Amino acid sequence: MLYRKILKNGEELSILGFGCMRLPEKEDGTIDEERAARQVRFAIDHGINYIDTAWPYHMGESEPFLGRALTGGYREKVKLATKLPSWLVESREDMDRFLNAQLERLNTDHIDYYLIHGLAGEVWDKLEPLGVTDFLNKAKADGRITNAGFSFHGSIEDFKRIVDTYPWTFCQIQYNFMDEKHQAGTEGLGYAASKGLGIIIMEPLLGGNLASPVPPEVEEIWNEAEVKRTPAEWAFRWVWSHPEVTVVLSGMNEESQVEENLKIADEAYPDSLTEAEVQLVSRVEQKYRQLMKIGCTGCQYCMPCPSGVNIPECFSIYNNLHMFGNADGAKFTYAIRMSGVFTNSEPGGFASQCIECGQCMEKCPQSLKIPDLLKAVTEELEGPDLEQRMAMAKQLFKKS
Repeated sequence: MLYRKILKNGEELSILGFGCMRLPEKEDGTIDEERAARQVRFAIDHGINYIDTAWPYHMGESEPFLGRALTGGYREKVKLATKLPSWLVESREDMDRFLNAQLERLNTDHIDYYLIHGLAGEVWDKLEPLGVTDFLNKAKADGRITNAGFSFHGSIEDFKRIVDTYPWTFCQIQYNFMDEKHQAGTEGLGYAASKGLGIIIMEPLLGGNLASPVPPEVEEIWNEAEVKRTPAEWAFRWVWSHPEVTVVLSGMNEESQVEENLKIADEAYPDSLTEAEVQLVSRVEQKYRQLMKIGCTGCQYCMPCPSGVNIPECFSIYNNLHMFGNADGAKFTYAIRMSGVFTNSEPGGFASQCIECGQCMEKCPQSLKIPDLLKAVTEELEGPDLEQRMAMAKQLFKKS
C-alpha cells in the first residue's frame, strides 16, 4: 500500500480509502454485516487506514455497522471519517446533536476526519449564519473531532469561496476522467492543493460506470494500450497519477474488488501514466461522452421517490441501452426489474410514475434534471408492449 501525506497535520493516509456507501447487502436490502465486516477488516489488514461513511448511507445503518465492525482493535488502526448531514441542520444545536449521535453510533469518542456533507454555495450560505464555523472550532477544541473538512457538489466559484472561508485540513471532491470540468474539477483540485489541503476523491469510477461492463467501442480503445489494464485500473491510475490527490475512495462490495484495488494501490505513483496513456484515456472519455446519456452515479440520494420511481435503476438501464445499443435487451431488463418478480412484490418503480414534484432535483449531487430525463426513459423503455414484457418476465422467472 502506498501512502500520501496531509500537509496540514503530517499524517500519512493510504491512497486507497474504503467508502461505506455501497456495502454488500442481503436480499432484503440490509447490510450483509458478516460479509461487509470481513471486507473492511481484510482491507485494513492489507494497509488501508482511511474509512469513510456518512449519516444517510445504507438508510442510516452504515455508521452503526462500522461501530461494530471496527471493534477488536480495528478502530485504533484507522482514521475514521464521517459527515454532518447539512441538509438536516436547522440550528446551531442540531450540529452538536448530530455529531454526538454519530459518536455513539460509531462507538468512538472522536472522529478523525469530520466533513460538512454535500456543500454547494447555497448550502454553505445557510450553514454559516447558523454558526457552523463556531461548531467546528468547539468540536475540535473539546476533542470530538480532530480534522475539519467538507465534501462538495457545486460550482468552482463556490468551491474556491468555501476553501478560503475556513482553515480546513482537507476537502472531498468528485473527480474522474469524465469530471475534469464538472463541479470542482481539475481547477478545484489545483486550488485546494495550493492552499495545502488534503484532497479526498469520491466517485473515481463515476458510480461504477467506468468499470465493467464496458461498451465495445470503449473496449477497442483500451485494447490499443501497450500495457493491458482493466477499465477500473485505468480509471484509478488516472486519478492517482495526479500528485495533488491524497486518498481515493472506493465503494467496494465484492471481495474481488477489494483485492484488485489493493493491488493497484501498491503501484499507483504520482505522474505514473505516460503521455501516450494519458491521450488514450482522453479518447475513452470522448467516446463515453458520445455514448453515456445520463451522468448518474447511483448514489441514491434522490431516493426514496415520493411517487415510487426507482430513479437510479431507470437511469442505469437507460444508459446501458445507449452504451450497448441492445434496445430489445434493455426493454426486457426494464420489464424484469419493474415487474417485482425479483422482490416478490407488486410492479412499480416505473419512470412514468414521476409527477415532477422536483424533490429529487433538490437532492441530486450531479444537478441532473431528473423529471425531464425520466420522460426520456419512459419514451424509450416503456410503450404499449410493457405489460406483455412484464408478463413474459414473470412467466420466465416462475419457471426458473
